[in-house]
Amino acid sequence: MRAMPWVAVAAVLLLSSCATPPASRISALFQGKGAPALSAGIDEFEEGRYPEATRSLNSALEQGLNSTSDLARAHKYLAFIYCVSNRVAQCREEFSRALDANPGMELEPSEAGHPIWGPVFKSAKARR
Repeated sequence: MRAMPWVAVAAVLLLSSCATPPASRISALFQGKGAPALSAGIDEFEEGRYPEATRSLNSALEQGLNSTSDLARAHKYLAFIYCVSNRVAQCREEFSRALDANPGMELEPSEAGHPIWGPVFKSAKARR
């Protein structure tokens, strides 16, 4: 019995589609091209490397983030950096941008109690 040509073509197409795309491409599809820079920026922030974190977070925003939660996170961490750098107006502006992206955003309990940015976040949220 001779196999039909369309079966062979379908098998080739099916097998070629099984190649696993790199994780970075999958991430970019769902999170946006800026997702790796967002992760790097958060890591740099947590390490106290604020100039590097600022560059990475701004890069993430420029490259594009697909989810409102990622947009809000990028702006939140920029706000944290501005607050600890004693740039309160910029801190409040970044919190406002975070809240524009995700109006229901709240800080984690450990973040909300921070003596520098906790009150600034409350102020930005109250203005909405």
